[in-house]
Amino acid sequence: MEKSIIATGKTLDLAIEAALRQLGMDRDSVSVEVLENAKSGFLGFGAQPAKVKVTYEAPEEETGPKPALSSASRSKPKKYTPPVKAEPAPAPVAPKAQPARPAEPKPEQKSEQRKQQEKKPAKQQAPKQQTPKQQAPKAPKAAPAPVEYKPAEPGSVEEKIEVFIKGLLEHMGSDAVPHAVKTGDDNYAVDLVGENLGMLIGRRGDTLDAIQHLTNYSINRESGKHARVSVDAEHYRQKREESLQRLAAKVAGKVIKYRRNITLEPMNAYERHVIHAALQETPGVTTYSTGTEPNRRIVVAYSRDKVVSQ
Repeated sequence: MEKSIIATGKTLDLAIEAALRQLGMDRDSVSVEVLENAKSGFLGFGAQPAKVKVTYEAPEEETGPKPALSSASRSKPKKYTPPVKAEPAPAPVAPKAQPARPAEPKPEQKSEQRKQQEKKPAKQQAPKQQTPKQQAPKAPKAAPAPVEYKPAEPGSVEEKIEVFIKGLLEHMGSDAVPHAVKTGDDNYAVDLVGENLGMLIGRRGDTLDAIQHLTNYSINRESGKHARVSVDAEHYRQKREESLQRLAAKVAGKVIKYRRNITLEPMNAYERHVIHAALQETPGVTTYSTGTEPNRRIVVAYSRDKVVSQ
């Protein structure tokens, strides 16, 4: 069952955060539709907050009639305490007559009874139930072996990348160590290794993107080549890409079901590329970008031209 609420804020991000805080849900579990953008006004007059419509899936409520409670279940019966009566004096008990002993069988009858008992088959003992053998507990999976990085060759581009990022991290107060590896022609991947890497990743990878942007600018300015450096920490970019692909599939399902467009939150160029690529071959939807940086968004729209004929 789909429900929605409307929230406002000074900016679009604050309006979305207010709605998520009210619902107690994360961003990947809802879809956001921008109703009105924020307006600053002139000299404080005519200012208008941003307004968004947040849609989410709510569990269906059971509407069947509740069974009526019987009168016995509504009220507990009271315990009955019988009145105490005076005990009468015990009457004298007559001695019981001893039963007559049965006559002992004759020797001929005894021999016949023994023969009949010998002819009766012995009772078969029920087979014992075999208890299942207890399975030995499975051994825990071994932790993945740490990746071993080769030291960069002196004077190589990898060494220049590591020196620049190491100095940048020292200014940021981080003890993380960068390891650069060449992955192709003028393509390099950098992995940040250490503790407390969350501060280097930032909110949705903003800090990681800033480090990557500065590194690309510095390396290309010194070498004069167009090298492409990708900076990652704790496999964040792979996890973020998988999360965006799941979000794209979920939003596409809602667009096809309700036949209406859904506007996503602002994303950088790389994240928008992931959404476009994930829904490129999806029938029934099409994607396009709107707005300007850094608030450029993706619109997932319903497309009749891409609906597969059944």
